[in-house]
Amino acid sequence: MLQNNLQKKAPLADEMLRLASSFLFLFNLICLFPPLLLVLQQRSPGKVLFDLVCVHLNLSEGDYFGLEYQDQRKMTVWLDLLKPTLKQIRRPKNTILRFVVKFFPPDHTQLLEELTRYLFALQIKRDLACGRLICNDTSAALMVSHIIQSEIGDFDETQSWQHLLHNKYLPDQDAIRDKITDCHRKHVGQTPAESDYQLLEIARRLEMYGVRLHPAKDREGTKLSLSVAHTGVLVFQGYTKINAFNWSKIRKLSFKRKRFLIKLRADPAQNAHHDTLEFAMASRDCCKIFWKICVEYHAFFRLFEEPKPKPKPILFTRGSSFRFSGRTQKQIIDYVKDSELKKVPFERKHSKILSSSSMSPQSSSFRSQVPRESAMSVQIADQPDSARLVHQAELNGSEEPPAVAHPTNGFHDISAAPSSDPTQPRQNHHHGMDPQLLNPGSPSSQDSPMGSPRVVVNGNGSVNGEGVADVLGPGQIPEGQQLSPLTSPLLTEAGYVRNEDEDEARRKKFPTDKAYFIAKELLTTERTYLKDLQVITESFPSAVGKDEAFPESVKSLISASYDPVYSFHQGFLKETEQRLAQWEGRSNAHIKGDYQRIGDVLLKNIQGLRQLTVHLQKHSECLVELERACRSSRKVESLCRDFEQQRVCYLPLNIFLLRPLHRLLHYKLILERLCKHYPPTHDDFRDSRAALADISEMVLQLQGTMMKMENFQKLLELKKDLTGIDNLVTPGREFIRLGCLSKLSGKGLQQRMFFLFSDSLVYTSRGMTPSNQFKVHGQLPLYGMTIRESEEEWGVPHSFTLFGQRQSVVVAASCASEMERWVEDIRMAIDLAEQSSSPSTDLLSTSLSDNKLSEDGGGEQESEEELCGSRSSLERQGHRGNTTVHVCWHRNTSVSMVDFSVAVENQLSGNLLRKFKNSNGWQKLWVVFTNFSLFFYKSHQDDYPLASLPLLGYSVTVPSESENIHKDYVFKLHFKSHVYYFRSESEYTFERWMEVIRSATCSASRSLPATRKDLY
Repeated sequence: MLQNNLQKKAPLADEMLRLASSFLFLFNLICLFPPLLLVLQQRSPGKVLFDLVCVHLNLSEGDYFGLEYQDQRKMTVWLDLLKPTLKQIRRPKNTILRFVVKFFPPDHTQLLEELTRYLFALQIKRDLACGRLICNDTSAALMVSHIIQSEIGDFDETQSWQHLLHNKYLPDQDAIRDKITDCHRKHVGQTPAESDYQLLEIARRLEMYGVRLHPAKDREGTKLSLSVAHTGVLVFQGYTKINAFNWSKIRKLSFKRKRFLIKLRADPAQNAHHDTLEFAMASRDCCKIFWKICVEYHAFFRLFEEPKPKPKPILFTRGSSFRFSGRTQKQIIDYVKDSELKKVPFERKHSKILSSSSMSPQSSSFRSQVPRESAMSVQIADQPDSARLVHQAELNGSEEPPAVAHPTNGFHDISAAPSSDPTQPRQNHHHGMDPQLLNPGSPSSQDSPMGSPRVVVNGNGSVNGEGVADVLGPGQIPEGQQLSPLTSPLLTEAGYVRNEDEDEARRKKFPTDKAYFIAKELLTTERTYLKDLQVITESFPSAVGKDEAFPESVKSLISASYDPVYSFHQGFLKETEQRLAQWEGRSNAHIKGDYQRIGDVLLKNIQGLRQLTVHLQKHSECLVELERACRSSRKVESLCRDFEQQRVCYLPLNIFLLRPLHRLLHYKLILERLCKHYPPTHDDFRDSRAALADISEMVLQLQGTMMKMENFQKLLELKKDLTGIDNLVTPGREFIRLGCLSKLSGKGLQQRMFFLFSDSLVYTSRGMTPSNQFKVHGQLPLYGMTIRESEEEWGVPHSFTLFGQRQSVVVAASCASEMERWVEDIRMAIDLAEQSSSPSTDLLSTSLSDNKLSEDGGGEQESEEELCGSRSSLERQGHRGNTTVHVCWHRNTSVSMVDFSVAVENQLSGNLLRKFKNSNGWQKLWVVFTNFSLFFYKSHQDDYPLASLPLLGYSVTVPSESENIHKDYVFKLHFKSHVYYFRSESEYTFERWMEVIRSATCSASRSLPATRKDLY
């Protein structure tokens, strides 16, 4: 609540005194902040006052809120941001301004700032207390239990009981006090930020969430209430919603005296004329107040940008000149995502949590899915950070490496800077580590804005962030402790000072022939390949072998198929290392020139590899049998899922099973480059050409198997990312493209994840589950579908309409090139579907098909059992939330199966020197490029990556002169404001890194053949 008192002029600074027409306003935001002295000019519009409040609160998403007050007619109205404040508030001394939520979004995950969610939670608390938010006892008890958890912490019977006696959260609180305490005891270890998250999750599903009733009557005189929401205008009888008019169905809203008019669009199906609904309200002023908030709701949720003011008429006016002022929801989301705001920790006035309570193991998985409190944020080098939701933290973090504490119970807490703030809920200890080892010599982060990339590695080594960071030695991470999905290992340059002159001298001693660097690429990628084989031959059997539930036949099949291949490549790697050592001059053999070649080694080993073709052909059988075992036994599925959470399994398990087939392509490409480089007279040309002929024959022989297994593996991976779908993996179905499109519905444009298969198009939204799976909303069969560009029809850039046999969908791409890729692939898929001459099978699960999701009908209903189970369901551990699908969701892009096939070919490993935008020195890292990401190791001997960087959406260029990178062979990766420099050792390696990274950052669909057969 903001109290506004007109004060007599007080002593002010000289510049304030010069404002002869200034007025002083004293604002006191109860429960949160001390009194605030603001200076306003007499004619300042309401926006000036509102912006001053938002700035004082450090509130980036302030447009969700508004200032309301009672005018001289005793009617509650909103402060108009365009009109002068003092013309609206005629008696400032006696006026109370309330800072409250004005626009309630359908999904609280659209609120990107923790402070915003906290203020929304306070609004829900107030609505509960005053009886405005009507719900059943179960929901009310659950919401109050989360409020109490955020205020006093973990359940203590005496303390909780006393707290409920002295605080009123519900009008009839005493009747359900036992229910509240029963729910509260289940929230052990839950932080205030997590409690806010859960409170909003429950509240948003209630019918009265965000509803403000305006009394009215229909034509028969029946007492009703009108309200407005993000979906449109709602009609209530009592507290029951009896009708809803979606924005897409409303042609015009107006009022005439005491009558409020809703003019609807004609329904072509019923061949009806325009309908006009009429409601009588208490007065013209009541009509106007409700009409204004309807105009603002429509603009806020439906428009891309703030509407422009109409030109003033010369002679006379007609109608109201009122318009919405402020940013729309889309502008807010884009601004917060793109801006570089430093989040200032805030005080929770009501929270009495003084110290951390021990976190139970069952709550760790739950806590990894919800926002962390800003009091727990990293404050290194003047870099405060307010932690966000996990799905936001995944791809938006800090550009410079944050400090990290070791985990407790397998979970990392982020340590707070020393502070006198008693409300900080948790404090970490570094388990005896010298704090100076955490970030010594770290580059200053003054230029490192919040919202820049942070590297976040979860248990399987996959990344949850975008950032690159310095590397912590493997010995500094206690063995057996899992990395948190919310934090990353500290990547620091401590103890890693490099003498660049020595590096330059060392490089100059190496051979400069291009053939040497091609051979070195063979060596570096072979090292990575052998590590990947170790995952299948050693790590996986040791993880599942002791469990009797895992079928012995599958274990034997994998061992018999992969162990001989692994043993063979151990010898191949040893020979390659010896040859490169001789080539580099680390022995005297290079003087004779006998060993400055690699074709003979390749020819010998490829001929040996041909003898293993029978084992390579069984690798597809291993993938099928493993999937069959997972389908038949939940225990086996759980074992495989648990293994994928380990750091050594930095990619989906099935990808490792296909590595031997992929490696054949790498040999083929390396030999093609070698033969292209050598003149026919070169001593190594004949061996290289013979080896190329042999490997090409093997690739051709296994090409069919390879394509089928790639598609099968991709369908299995997507099956884990989707919920509410059946029979995804069926014979004949091919994956074509996945990515983000905006779907036009009654709520406006909404981000959706689309999956294009050879027989259907499925659209989904990000689910609120611990596994972050995507919830299927609908399926569009491709058989009989047509597609039409519809930008002019709907006024939405890059939009097109899909006309199916059962429904039509309007979607919009993020840019013209994305739209072109989608349209091209959908048309190709439609042709494939029509060639098959049979409609597609239904992909949707029975529950979803029977109870079709309505995207125009507001929030989904949830039973009391589901509400009670929301806490426990979040505690169940899921698979990774950072797959390619999730990266596409956050970067608003797409990838096709052609892109995946190109990525299989363009794998690369090697040492690179890395430099941040604001750091001084270069750090040597072992870098592996695969699966559209860079994985970072301290050396090639490490068993698992310490961090990674998804490259989808990034651009790769050469630094400009103004960037002062005075080194050779440097390329730059940048995404929005995030910049990283990488330095290679030669022109050849520089060109290779640029080539493979471009394959991930630029879609291959337009520049490559349309089918994967052309790739091999």
